Amino acid sequence: MKVFVIGLGLIGGSFALDLKASLTNIEIFGIDEKEAHLKKALELGLIDFKARFEDLKMADLVYLAIPVDVSLKVLPQILDVVKDDCVVIDAGSTKEHLCKNVSDHPKRRNYLAGHPIAGTEFSGPEAAIHGLFKNKTNIICEVEKTAFKLQERAMEIFQAIGMRIRYMDPASHDRHIAYVSHLSHISAFMLGKTVLEKEKNERDIFDLAGSGFASTVRLAKSSPAMWAPIFHQNKKNVMETLDEYISNLKHFRKLMEEDNFEEVFNEMQKTNHIKEVLNGLNKNQEFKIVENGK
Repeated sequence: MKVFVIGLGLIGGSFALDLKASLTNIEIFGIDEKEAHLKKALELGLIDFKARFEDLKMADLVYLAIPVDVSLKVLPQILDVVKDDCVVIDAGSTKEHLCKNVSDHPKRRNYLAGHPIAGTEFSGPEAAIHGLFKNKTNIICEVEKTAFKLQERAMEIFQAIGMRIRYMDPASHDRHIAYVSHLSHISAFMLGKTVLEKEKNERDIFDLAGSGFASTVRLAKSSPAMWAPIFHQNKKNVMETLDEYISNLKHFRKLMEEDNFEEVFNEMQKTNHIKEVLNGLNKNQEFKIVENGK
């Protein structure tokens, strides 16, 4: 099988590593706008060959792992080139705009809209991790619009690298992911900004920063080149989540201003329920398929 990975960063590189470890008779070709990424991906063994866009006509599978704004332009071009029995999968964090953008493409049946809920705050080929996708959820949108045989090929690959599958429509995906991913990144970026601005006058802040601060602000190290387009494409949903978040922050501040620390305690105690929710998710690690987002 000839697999072409476009975008040799954390997601694309990790996907290539997991394919190499899980499948036989596979050749991985890499495409990236940065020559340094291609060179490093070869050195690290992420890919077997460097490739060009016109080489996509040889592909059996294309994995698109580039910023979502670039995907809007590149995905139709990929579909123009690939052969009829090639499946094209993307890994973007927004789905509604991309799905609409190719809805009328003659080869829409070749495209599978995906979003692996996996990653770290690091980027580039060096950030690639073997096993990144194991036991992680892969959200698939509009699966019914992909040719059945190509669906099967994609699902076999996802199962081979240990992913769980959840089906969802693009609008629901973008709305839900705004809460559990996009808002988290904004919170981390703005916390980092707040502390950096304060640190200009109080040099001891970072000397006192412990593991709690480090874990909370970790996502602020993520690539702005990737995340700014995500916020742009999912603007409506992100703004709604921000409104709710800001409202909760204002409420918390008001409780403190009023010295109502009994209610502050109650607010935190109620939120502690999230431990049970997350523990339940962590215990459910087996590969499974969830129908229709339920």
